Amino acid sequence: MSENVVHLHKPTDPPAGTATVTTLTVVPDPAPPAPVPLWVRSGRAIKNGVTHEHTKATMRGIARHSLYTLNGGRIVARRTWDGRTGSRYERMIRAAEAAGNLELAQEWEERLQRFRAARHHRRMDLLHSPVDAAKGIAVGAGMSVGVLVALGVVMAINTGHVGDVITPLSATIDFIALLIRIVQVVWGPLLSVAPFLALLALWSVGRKQHAAPNWALPANVRSGEGEPITPSIVVKALRDLGVPALRNAIKEMGDAGASMLGPIRIAGCGVEVDVTLPSGVATNEVQNKRRKLAENLSRHEHEVFITIPQAARTVRLWIADSGALDEPIGPSPLVTDETLTADYAKGRAPWGQDLRGDAASLSLYQRHLLITGLSNQGKTAALRSLALWASLDKRVEFRIADLKGAGDWAMFDGLATVLIQGPTDEHVIEATEMVEGLVDEMNRRIAERQADPTVVFDPLIGIVDEAQVAFMCPAVDDEKRPYGGSKAISRYFMAVRKVHNQGRVVDVLMYEGTQDPTDQNLPKLVREGAHTRASLALGTEAQAVMALGEKAVNGGAAPHLLRQGLDKGTLVVASDGIEIPKGQSSITVRTHFIGDEDAQAITDRAKALRSGVTTLHAVKRDEQRDPLADILTVLGDEKRVFTQDVIKRLSVLSEDAYGRWSFGDLTRVLDAHGVEAKKSHGRMVVRSEDVVRAVADRDGDGSASASQ
Repeated sequence: MSENVVHLHKPTDPPAGTATVTTLTVVPDPAPPAPVPLWVRSGRAIKNGVTHEHTKATMRGIARHSLYTLNGGRIVARRTWDGRTGSRYERMIRAAEAAGNLELAQEWEERLQRFRAARHHRRMDLLHSPVDAAKGIAVGAGMSVGVLVALGVVMAINTGHVGDVITPLSATIDFIALLIRIVQVVWGPLLSVAPFLALLALWSVGRKQHAAPNWALPANVRSGEGEPITPSIVVKALRDLGVPALRNAIKEMGDAGASMLGPIRIAGCGVEVDVTLPSGVATNEVQNKRRKLAENLSRHEHEVFITIPQAARTVRLWIADSGALDEPIGPSPLVTDETLTADYAKGRAPWGQDLRGDAASLSLYQRHLLITGLSNQGKTAALRSLALWASLDKRVEFRIADLKGAGDWAMFDGLATVLIQGPTDEHVIEATEMVEGLVDEMNRRIAERQADPTVVFDPLIGIVDEAQVAFMCPAVDDEKRPYGGSKAISRYFMAVRKVHNQGRVVDVLMYEGTQDPTDQNLPKLVREGAHTRASLALGTEAQAVMALGEKAVNGGAAPHLLRQGLDKGTLVVASDGIEIPKGQSSITVRTHFIGDEDAQAITDRAKALRSGVTTLHAVKRDEQRDPLADILTVLGDEKRVFTQDVIKRLSVLSEDAYGRWSFGDLTRVLDAHGVEAKKSHGRMVVRSEDVVRAVADRDGDGSASASQ
């Protein structure tokens, strides 16, 4: 029974002269909660018991072992049926016919005929076997009795007892009687135990074959982590892919789909297998199921690559060893081999490794380059590694605009003739003028090539990193022409297009790195002008098409399926400058990472190959020039410089003033000041001492005139 609680309320500090009054309030106890009905508590207990992990594990165990036995019996029955009939041969015939291999089908049909003939002979022999067996038993028994009697006679002669004649025979009879008694004793229990032994044998067969649903298998078997790839696993993964035509075709094949598979070959850190799809199944139906196929193979999505080889109706699966792609690759040969040099025309830049683990190298000869991807995926490092290799060929000249301005290209100071670093509109304007300078140099070379078709030019590589900044720049020049955009009056866009159109033939090349491509920050005409197109991880398939082209994506290129942040430095490359497996349109490359310190060491080696390069950090145009003083500037500390190199350096110094200069323009200025270009080892050179003397004479004459 509940009790009431009494509260005393006494006012504090009553007024003087006022009686104190105490109030008593009776507060009843709160009513106790209603009892939970028994059926509710029982339901909760049942629910907790059913959903408990121990209960689930027990139910899975019961189901697993029951199905082991049931499916083990099915497997044994199938094997017995195959051994007694020609069904195995008939399945192989149907599989060969489904694959269109009529010669193999005919071979299996001949084997089936031989099997049936041998079976017929065995059955005919069974008709005569009872008589032959009876004769054999009679002859054997007679011979045995004769031997036993002869043995008894020998014993009787030896012992002198006539009764020993039948001793061996009686002993044999007693032994046979003993065996009969043993069988009589054991037979009953054996009959009782035999069914359990048979079930145990069937259970053992089912357990070895994991003949149970995946949900019922133990956790270590169910995960399949690191499970080797076998033909049965591949066929089962394809069968469960969710493509009805493929599933039905595999069921109808006599060999359960094994004839679809080519040899499983070890390929680097994984395996590779070609799958010939049955009629009615398109290759893109398998490509579109990449994630499900990977999970069916007990792999992550990024560990399975599907490409389209040259053979018709075939997909090529490359399946990585579990976790292998998360391991880093070794350092670049540029870092490990300090004696390594480059040959722009005939060499290949060591870029990384393909999925097979083979070295992946890229030819840069007369190929424009585009690398794209999401931010912070290794785009600059991949682009810079190619430039570092090319820098080891002393003929190569670089003009670089880094529109990020974070110092990623700072080691090229003193190596590149132009190095612009910064993300502002002013830097974009300078980068645009740098690319327009490439156009002027290209036009000069084309004019020289027309005059002398045998002339050979040193490679000139223009690099614009973070090119999307240039395309999106809102600045306009004095003539209201925009620097950014993709219109016919957009200066950066048109300059890049001109280099793409004609620069290759005179070895003026354009390398661009850009991120998160769209039609606005990477126009169609620009991206399709690159001969080598590479992409890191992207967000969508549409971006993959922009980066690599529709043909490469249709052929299996899938940079949008690379993992952002986890697959840094992994590129999908579409180019004729890299060795791609026959029939494929792209290749996946895991690039070497070269850090800033190693990059600095490589550029130091590259600078040692050159006699000295003056790097401009801004492109100045429309200014008054002193040609003789500029010639002295570009000669630097060298005693003599080839005239062609002088013209090239002047063009870098001021594209407006000297971009179209030829040998005649140079000799005209020199002759005007009494300097003569002379031959050295068969080539025309300008001597520094001659130019220094001419400048001194000119300045001296000017000073004398002023004093008079």
